[in-house]
Amino acid sequence: MQNDKDSYPRFDYNEHAKTLAPDDFLGQVKRTVKGEPVAEEQIKMIVDAIQASLRLKPDDKLLELACGNGAVSRYFFDSCADYLGVDISEYLISVAKTNFERLPHYRFVTRGAAEYVRHESHPEHFSKDLCYAGFCFFPAADAIEVLHTLYDKFINVQTLFIGNLPDKDRAAEFYKTRKPGTEELSDHSTAIGTWRTREEFKQMAAGAGWKVEFSFMPKEYYAGHYRYDAQLSRY
Repeated sequence: MQNDKDSYPRFDYNEHAKTLAPDDFLGQVKRTVKGEPVAEEQIKMIVDAIQASLRLKPDDKLLELACGNGAVSRYFFDSCADYLGVDISEYLISVAKTNFERLPHYRFVTRGAAEYVRHESHPEHFSKDLCYAGFCFFPAADAIEVLHTLYDKFINVQTLFIGNLPDKDRAAEFYKTRKPGTEELSDHSTAIGTWRTREEFKQMAAGAGWKVEFSFMPKEYYAGHYRYDAQLSRY
Protein backbone atom coordinates (compact mmCIF):
# COMPACT_ATOMS: atom_id res chain seq x y z
CA MET A 1 0.00 0.00 0.00
CA GLN A 2 1.43 3.37 -0.99
CA ASN A 3 1.58 6.04 1.68
CA ASP A 4 4.45 8.24 0.49
CA LYS A 5 3.01 11.35 -1.13
CA ASP A 6 6.05 11.56 -3.40
CA SER A 7 5.62 8.03 -4.77
CA TYR A 8 3.16 9.03 -7.48
CA PRO A 9 3.09 11.94 -9.96
CA ARG A 10 1.01 15.10 -9.74
CA PHE A 11 -0.35 16.91 -12.78
CA ASP A 12 -0.91 20.59 -13.59
CA TYR A 13 -3.44 21.11 -16.39
CA ASN A 14 -2.62 24.80 -16.72
CA GLU A 15 1.07 24.14 -17.32
CA HIS A 16 0.36 21.10 -19.51
CA ALA A 17 -1.90 23.12 -21.81
CA LYS A 18 0.82 25.72 -22.37
CA THR A 19 3.11 23.08 -23.91
CA LEU A 20 0.69 22.32 -26.75
CA ALA A 21 -0.34 24.15 -29.90
CA PRO A 22 -2.89 26.94 -29.29
CA ASP A 23 -5.45 25.09 -31.42
CA ASP A 24 -4.88 21.62 -29.90
CA PHE A 25 -8.09 21.97 -27.93
CA LEU A 26 -8.48 18.29 -27.01
CA GLY A 27 -4.83 17.78 -26.15
CA GLN A 28 -4.83 20.80 -23.84
CA VAL A 29 -7.42 19.17 -21.57
CA LYS A 30 -6.05 15.63 -22.09
CA ARG A 31 -9.11 14.40 -23.90
CA THR A 32 -6.79 11.93 -25.55
CA VAL A 33 -6.00 8.23 -25.89
CA LYS A 34 -2.29 7.35 -25.87
CA GLY A 35 -1.53 11.01 -26.49
CA GLU A 36 -3.78 11.35 -29.54
CA PRO A 37 -6.99 13.45 -29.52
CA VAL A 38 -10.14 11.36 -29.33
CA ALA A 39 -12.34 11.04 -32.41
CA GLU A 40 -15.22 13.43 -33.07
CA GLU A 41 -17.64 10.58 -32.31
CA GLN A 42 -16.35 10.58 -28.72
CA ILE A 43 -17.06 14.28 -28.32
CA LYS A 44 -20.55 13.75 -29.70
CA MET A 45 -21.18 11.11 -27.02
CA ILE A 46 -20.19 13.63 -24.35
CA VAL A 47 -22.41 16.35 -25.80
CA ASP A 48 -25.33 13.94 -26.18
CA ALA A 49 -25.01 12.73 -22.57
CA ILE A 50 -24.99 16.29 -21.25
CA GLN A 51 -27.94 17.31 -23.41
CA ALA A 52 -29.92 14.23 -22.35
CA SER A 53 -29.42 15.12 -18.69
CA LEU A 54 -29.82 18.89 -18.74
CA ARG A 55 -32.51 19.06 -21.46
CA LEU A 56 -31.52 22.61 -22.26
CA LYS A 57 -34.28 24.98 -23.34
CA PRO A 58 -33.97 28.21 -25.34
CA ASP A 59 -34.50 30.34 -22.22
CA ASP A 60 -32.05 28.45 -19.97
CA LYS A 61 -29.09 30.21 -18.38
CA LEU A 62 -26.29 27.67 -18.11
CA LEU A 63 -23.41 27.81 -15.65
CA GLU A 64 -20.45 25.52 -16.27
CA LEU A 65 -17.85 24.98 -13.58
CA ALA A 66 -14.38 23.75 -14.60
CA CYS A 67 -15.16 24.48 -18.24
CA GLY A 68 -11.57 24.11 -19.43
CA ASN A 69 -10.90 25.73 -22.80
CA GLY A 70 -14.52 25.77 -23.95
CA ALA A 71 -14.01 23.22 -26.72
CA VAL A 72 -17.04 21.21 -25.56
CA SER A 73 -18.90 24.15 -24.04
CA ARG A 74 -19.42 25.79 -27.43
CA TYR A 75 -21.79 23.01 -28.48
CA PHE A 76 -24.37 24.24 -25.96
CA PHE A 77 -24.47 27.90 -26.95
CA ASP A 78 -27.24 27.44 -29.50
CA SER A 79 -29.35 25.53 -26.96
CA CYS A 80 -29.52 28.18 -24.23
CA ALA A 81 -30.04 31.90 -23.84
CA ASP A 82 -27.02 32.60 -21.68
CA TYR A 83 -23.82 30.79 -20.69
CA LEU A 84 -21.01 31.40 -18.23
CA GLY A 85 -17.97 29.14 -18.14
CA VAL A 86 -15.69 29.26 -15.10
CA ASP A 87 -12.26 27.66 -14.77
CA ILE A 88 -9.27 28.12 -12.48
CA SER A 89 -6.78 27.90 -15.37
CA GLU A 90 -5.89 31.32 -16.74
CA TYR A 91 -4.38 29.77 -19.85
CA LEU A 92 -7.36 27.56 -20.69
CA ILE A 93 -9.74 30.49 -20.20
CA SER A 94 -7.58 32.60 -22.52
CA VAL A 95 -7.99 29.88 -25.17
CA ALA A 96 -11.75 29.82 -24.56
CA LYS A 97 -12.01 33.60 -24.86
CA THR A 98 -9.94 33.73 -28.04
CA ASN A 99 -11.71 30.91 -29.85
CA PHE A 100 -15.22 30.40 -28.47
CA GLU A 101 -16.51 33.37 -26.49
CA ARG A 102 -19.55 35.09 -28.04
CA LEU A 103 -20.27 38.24 -26.09
CA PRO A 104 -22.40 39.34 -24.43
CA HIS A 105 -24.30 36.12 -23.71
CA TYR A 106 -21.66 33.37 -23.91
CA ARG A 107 -18.77 34.26 -21.63
CA PHE A 108 -15.77 32.75 -19.85
CA VAL A 109 -14.06 33.87 -16.64
CA THR A 110 -11.03 32.73 -14.67
CA ARG A 111 -12.00 31.66 -11.16
CA GLY A 112 -11.84 28.60 -8.95
CA ALA A 113 -15.22 26.88 -8.68
CA ALA A 114 -15.65 27.27 -4.93
CA GLU A 115 -14.49 30.89 -5.01
CA TYR A 116 -16.85 31.66 -7.87
CA VAL A 117 -20.01 30.18 -6.32
CA ARG A 118 -19.13 31.79 -2.99
CA HIS A 119 -18.96 35.29 -4.48
CA GLU A 120 -21.49 35.22 -7.36
CA SER A 121 -23.76 38.20 -6.66
CA HIS A 122 -26.68 37.04 -8.83
CA PRO A 123 -26.88 33.27 -8.34
CA GLU A 124 -30.59 33.26 -9.11
CA HIS A 125 -29.74 34.12 -12.74
CA PHE A 126 -28.84 30.52 -13.60
CA SER A 127 -31.29 27.68 -14.30
CA LYS A 128 -28.95 24.76 -15.12
CA ASP A 129 -25.45 23.81 -14.03
CA LEU A 130 -22.78 21.62 -15.61
CA CYS A 131 -19.45 20.30 -14.41
CA TYR A 132 -17.98 17.76 -16.81
CA ALA A 133 -14.63 16.08 -16.08
CA GLY A 134 -13.60 18.75 -13.58
CA PHE A 135 -15.26 17.91 -10.27
CA CYS A 136 -12.66 15.25 -9.46
CA PHE A 137 -9.96 17.95 -9.46
CA PHE A 138 -11.60 20.06 -6.76
CA PRO A 139 -9.99 19.81 -3.31
CA ALA A 140 -12.30 17.85 -1.00
CA ALA A 141 -13.40 20.94 0.93
CA ASP A 142 -14.11 22.82 -2.31
CA ALA A 143 -16.17 19.92 -3.70
CA ILE A 144 -18.38 19.96 -0.62
CA GLU A 145 -18.67 23.76 -0.64
CA VAL A 146 -19.65 23.80 -4.32
CA LEU A 147 -22.45 21.28 -3.79
CA HIS A 148 -23.79 23.10 -0.73
CA THR A 149 -23.57 26.57 -2.23
CA LEU A 150 -25.22 25.57 -5.49
CA TYR A 151 -28.09 24.08 -3.53
CA ASP A 152 -28.46 26.94 -1.04
CA LYS A 153 -27.75 30.04 -3.18
CA PHE A 154 -28.42 29.04 -6.79
CA ILE A 155 -32.08 28.53 -6.05
CA ASN A 156 -33.25 28.41 -9.67
CA VAL A 157 -30.84 25.63 -10.60
CA GLN A 158 -33.06 22.56 -10.65
CA THR A 159 -30.65 20.24 -12.45
CA LEU A 160 -26.90 19.81 -12.06
CA PHE A 161 -24.94 17.40 -14.26
CA ILE A 162 -21.57 16.24 -12.96
CA GLY A 163 -19.93 14.00 -15.51
CA ASN A 164 -16.91 11.79 -16.12
CA LEU A 165 -16.33 10.91 -12.47
CA PRO A 166 -13.63 8.29 -11.75
CA ASP A 167 -15.22 5.24 -10.10
CA LYS A 168 -13.12 3.94 -7.22
CA ASP A 169 -14.86 0.58 -7.44
CA ARG A 170 -13.49 0.21 -10.97
CA ALA A 171 -10.03 1.73 -10.52
CA ALA A 172 -8.45 -1.62 -11.41
CA GLU A 173 -9.99 -1.29 -14.88
CA PHE A 174 -7.78 1.75 -15.42
CA TYR A 175 -4.66 0.79 -13.46
CA LYS A 176 -3.83 -2.44 -15.24
CA THR A 177 -0.21 -2.78 -14.18
CA ARG A 178 -0.19 -1.47 -10.61
CA LYS A 179 -2.44 -0.92 -7.63
CA PRO A 180 -2.50 2.70 -6.43
CA GLY A 181 -2.77 3.39 -2.73
CA THR A 182 -5.67 5.03 -0.94
CA GLU A 183 -3.81 8.32 -0.71
CA GLU A 184 -3.25 8.50 -4.46
CA LEU A 185 -6.87 7.65 -5.25
CA SER A 186 -7.97 10.46 -2.91
CA ASP A 187 -5.56 13.06 -4.30
CA HIS A 188 -7.23 15.71 -6.47
CA SER A 189 -3.88 16.85 -7.90
CA THR A 190 -3.15 13.72 -9.94
CA ALA A 191 -3.88 13.43 -13.66
CA ILE A 192 -7.15 11.60 -12.88
CA GLY A 193 -8.11 13.47 -9.72
CA THR A 194 -10.10 12.06 -6.82
CA TRP A 195 -11.69 8.65 -7.27
CA ARG A 196 -15.01 8.11 -5.46
CA THR A 197 -17.40 5.20 -5.34
CA ARG A 198 -20.93 5.99 -6.40
CA GLU A 199 -22.04 5.56 -2.79
CA GLU A 200 -19.42 8.05 -1.59
CA PHE A 201 -20.52 10.59 -4.17
CA LYS A 202 -24.19 10.01 -3.38
CA GLN A 203 -23.62 10.59 0.32
CA MET A 204 -21.65 13.77 -0.34
CA ALA A 205 -24.34 15.15 -2.66
CA ALA A 206 -27.16 14.10 -0.33
CA GLY A 207 -25.43 15.92 2.50
CA ALA A 208 -25.90 19.12 0.51
CA GLY A 209 -29.56 18.33 -0.22
CA TRP A 210 -29.31 16.84 -3.72
CA LYS A 211 -31.01 13.74 -5.09
CA VAL A 212 -28.67 11.74 -7.34
CA GLU A 213 -29.23 9.51 -10.36
CA PHE A 214 -26.25 7.78 -11.96
CA SER A 215 -25.74 6.99 -15.62
CA PHE A 216 -23.02 5.53 -17.80
CA MET A 217 -21.66 6.30 -21.23
CA PRO A 218 -22.06 3.87 -24.14
CA LYS A 219 -19.58 0.99 -24.17
CA GLU A 220 -17.87 2.65 -27.15
CA TYR A 221 -16.89 5.65 -25.02
CA TYR A 222 -13.14 5.59 -24.46
CA ALA A 223 -13.30 6.09 -20.68
CA GLY A 224 -16.63 4.44 -19.98
CA HIS A 225 -15.11 1.37 -18.33
CA TYR A 226 -13.97 3.32 -15.26
CA ARG A 227 -16.15 6.44 -15.08
CA TYR A 228 -19.76 7.37 -14.32
CA ASP A 229 -22.01 10.42 -14.61
CA ALA A 230 -24.30 11.92 -11.99
CA GLN A 231 -27.45 13.99 -12.42
CA LEU A 232 -28.33 15.98 -9.32
CA SER A 233 -31.79 17.42 -8.77
CA ARG A 234 -33.80 18.93 -5.95
CA TYR A 235 -36.25 16.80 -3.98
